[in-house]
Amino acid sequence: MFRFITETFHRLIDELSFSQTRYLYPQFQLRNRLTGLVGPRGVGKTTLLLQYIKNELSHDKSAFYFSADTIYFQTSNLLQFVNDLHLKEGYKIIFIDEIHKYRGWDQELKNIYDSFPSLKIVFSGSSMLDLVSGSFDLSRRAKLYRLHGLSFREFLNFTLNTDLQPLSLQELLKGSKIEVSKILNYFNAYLKQGYYPFVFEDPHSYYEKVSRIIEKTIFEDVANFYNLKTPNLHYFQKILTYLASIPPGELNTHNLSKNLGIDSKTVEHYLTILVAVGLVREMRPYEGGGPGLRKHSKFLLNNTTLMHTMQQYLGQPISKGMERELFFIQALQNSGIDLYHSKQADYQTREEIFEIGGKNKTRHQLKDASLPAYLVKDDILHPFKQEIPLFQCGFLY
Repeated sequence: MFRFITETFHRLIDELSFSQTRYLYPQFQLRNRLTGLVGPRGVGKTTLLLQYIKNELSHDKSAFYFSADTIYFQTSNLLQFVNDLHLKEGYKIIFIDEIHKYRGWDQELKNIYDSFPSLKIVFSGSSMLDLVSGSFDLSRRAKLYRLHGLSFREFLNFTLNTDLQPLSLQELLKGSKIEVSKILNYFNAYLKQGYYPFVFEDPHSYYEKVSRIIEKTIFEDVANFYNLKTPNLHYFQKILTYLASIPPGELNTHNLSKNLGIDSKTVEHYLTILVAVGLVREMRPYEGGGPGLRKHSKFLLNNTTLMHTMQQYLGQPISKGMERELFFIQALQNSGIDLYHSKQADYQTREEIFEIGGKNKTRHQLKDASLPAYLVKDDILHPFKQEIPLFQCGFLY
C-alpha cells in the first residue's frame, strides 16, 4: 500500500497542469513546524499544496504528500505512517491532505508534532476544522491559512492566461482603470460559473459538481463533524433552498423555524454550521453595544455560483439585485475586509458606505451619509466621481 500511495503522489505531481497559481500562493510559507490550509470543498486546496511541492520543494526531494481519506487509513495508524516516512524514508516535510477525514485527527496531529521536532507537517482540511476545541489545542502551534473560491481577477487570469494584479481597497476607491476586452461578458460568466476552479476542467458538468459539493458537505462533513443523523441533515438543504429564493439578508429565523417544524434556536445553530462549512455567509449589523445586540445578523448564500446552482432546482429567474449584492459581499469579505449591513445604505466598512445598483442608480439614498459614500454600479466600465464599477470589486484579492 505504501508503494501505491507513493505512486499516487508522484502521478499527481507529474500530471499537474495548472500554470496559474491562486491568490494565497505567494503568502503560503512553511516557517512553522505545523502549517494548515483550510477552506470549503472545491476551492482548490489540494492543487495549491501540489503546486507548492512541485515549484518550491522538488529540488531536494524532501517532501511527501498523501491524503488522509485514503482507504488505507481506515485501519492503519497515521502516526506510524508518518514515523516510517520520516525515520525510514528520510522525508522532512509531510503534507497530509483532507486530514478531517481521519478519525481523531486532532490528537494524532498533536502526537506527530510532539514526537518529531525536526519534521514539518502541512495539513489541509475543511473550513470548519477547529484547532482550539477539546484538549488538543493546536492553535498556538499551527500557522493557519484560509483559501476562498476564485476572485474575478483570478478567473480572468486563468481564462486569458494573463497576470492581472489585485487592487487594494484604497486603489479601488480612488478609481482605477482596468482594460480587458469584453470584460463585462467575462464578468457575467464568472457570476454564473466562476467561483470554483474546476470550471476549467469541464464547464458542462459544473453545476452537477457544485451540487455534489453541497451534498457531500452536508451528508459527510457536517454529519461526521457534528454527529447529526440523516433526517436532521435534510433541514440544511431546505435552508439553502430558502436562502436562494429570497433577497440577501431577508431571512426570518422565526418564520423559517415554523415552516421547517423546528425551533428557532435549532435553525440558528444550523445556520452557524452552514457558515462554518462555507455554504452560507453571515453579515452582522454595524451598530455596536445594545442596538447591535438587538439587531440580527443577515444570512445569505456563500457565493453567486451557489445561487445559480440552487436556481437550477427552483425554476425561477435569478434576481439581478440579489446577484449584485452577493457578489459585492463575497468579494469584500474574501479579501479580508470587515463589512456590515448598514441603516444608512446597503453596506459599510468602518470608514466607507456603499450602495449597490445598476448603471442608472442615483445618490439619493446617500445624501445624508455620515461617512464617505460610494455607488457601486453594475454594467459600467470605468470609475467616475465616487462611482465604482461592480466588477472591479472582484480585483480585491
